[in-house]
Amino acid sequence: MSGHSKWSTIKRKKAKVDSQRAVVFQKYSRELIVSARLGGADPAGNFRLRTAIEQAKAAGLPNDNIKRAIEKGAGSNAADNYEELIYEGYAPGGVAVVIEAMTDNRNRTAGDIRSFFTKYNGSLGATGCVGWMFDPRGVITFDDSVDFEKLFESAISLDALDITEEDNEYKVLTTVENFQNVVEGLEKEGFKSIRAELTRIPQNTVEISDEKTAEQILKLLEKIEEHDDVQNVYANFDISDEILQKLEG
Repeated sequence: MSGHSKWSTIKRKKAKVDSQRAVVFQKYSRELIVSARLGGADPAGNFRLRTAIEQAKAAGLPNDNIKRAIEKGAGSNAADNYEELIYEGYAPGGVAVVIEAMTDNRNRTAGDIRSFFTKYNGSLGATGCVGWMFDPRGVITFDDSVDFEKLFESAISLDALDITEEDNEYKVLTTVENFQNVVEGLEKEGFKSIRAELTRIPQNTVEISDEKTAEQILKLLEKIEEHDDVQNVYANFDISDEILQKLEG
C-alpha cells in the first residue's frame, strides 16, 4: 500500500488554501452531477452518489451546493455533459501516472495535460501504456480506535482482499465489484469508516533518490491535480521522508 498512500498522504498534508477551494468544490460537484445523472438522485439506491455525497461533505462542500449538483445531474435538461476519461503517461524518473478526468471538452483537457507533462520533463502516453501497472481496488479506511480483530473477521467474512495498518489507520481492500457489498456489510456490523473510495494501487513502486527528480515529480502531479477537469491522480513513486522534508522546507 505504500505506493498508493505516498501521494495520497502528501496531498492530505497540504493545507487547502482559499484560492484552491473553488477547484476542490468543483471536482466534487462534477462527481455528484455525473453520479446523479447515471444512477438517479436517491443515494439509497445509488451507491456511487452516496459515496460522492460523503466525500463532498468530508471536503467541506456546503449542503446547498451538494443539493444543487444532485438536482442538476438528475434533471433531464442538465446543461453540462461531462465525459469521463483516462490519461496515462510517465513523470520524471520513469514514474507511471494515471489521471482520471471529467470534462466537457476533451481536446482542451488533453492539450492541458500534455503541456504539464512536457513542462516538467515527463511524457503523456497512449491509453493503456501504464494503466496495467495499477490494480483497481476499493479502499475503506478506519481509524485505529476500532477493534482490529473484529474488523478483520467481519471484513474477511465479506470476502475483502486484505486489511493493512498504515499511518494509524486500518485499510480494508476490496475488488471494485465487491466494494459496495463490503462497505454496507461493515456498516451493518457497526463499523463507521473515515473514507471509502475506489482507487488504483500500483503493483510496484519506483524509488526516487534524486532530489531534483523528486521535485519535478511533485510539481507535475500538483499541477495536474489543480486542473479543473482532473478528478484523481495516481502514481507509483516512493520518495524518502528525508527528501520530502527538504522539499517542503
